Amino acid sequence: MRTSPKGGLSGEDARPVRTRTRGRTTPMADVGVRPARRADAAAVADIQVRTWRHAYRDLLPAAVLDAVTAPDARETWRERWAEAAAAPPSPRHRLLVAVASDLVVGFAAHGPSEDGDRDPATTAELIALLVDPLHARAGHGSRLLAATVDLLREDGTATLVSWAFEGDEVTRAFLGSAGWAPDGTARTLDMGEPVRQVRLHTDISVP
Repeated sequence: MRTSPKGGLSGEDARPVRTRTRGRTTPMADVGVRPARRADAAAVADIQVRTWRHAYRDLLPAAVLDAVTAPDARETWRERWAEAAAAPPSPRHRLLVAVASDLVVGFAAHGPSEDGDRDPATTAELIALLVDPLHARAGHGSRLLAATVDLLREDGTATLVSWAFEGDEVTRAFLGSAGWAPDGTARTLDMGEPVRQVRLHTDISVP
């Protein structure tokens, strides 16, 4: 997935996002999803770096991975995520965090699609969805995705897309299990060597 934060949800005291369970929305006591706050930025940056080092070590050139996870890069990400949480470029840009006993364990960012062949009024992009490897397989990714979809439906979004590294079988399997599929669009990033990404999509117009 793309890793450049583009937005967040303004308002440090915004209401928690309710997690959909078996057709109804239910507030979670010990785990759940809420809008990110500026104070969450350091935790989000730490999760980003840990997840990249764990999940992308065989997908990205070593020099690139070292550069984007170095201590100075972590500080840059922290500043960007703080801005995303406190001053998003539009109300449709949001940053959500998954929490477990008040500990931030994952995050998701979304905003209007910027792909030239998509209508940003009806198509949104899941820019990032990462869960701390120390808290994997606990349902946090599914809760983040469900909360993202619920918010986007309220915005009138019909289609959700996301870019994934072609070799990222974990992300592709996770989204595939939620009904996503490749839409036939791909691109190649120049990271010192070519790195291919594919675009996935899903129809969220009907609950």
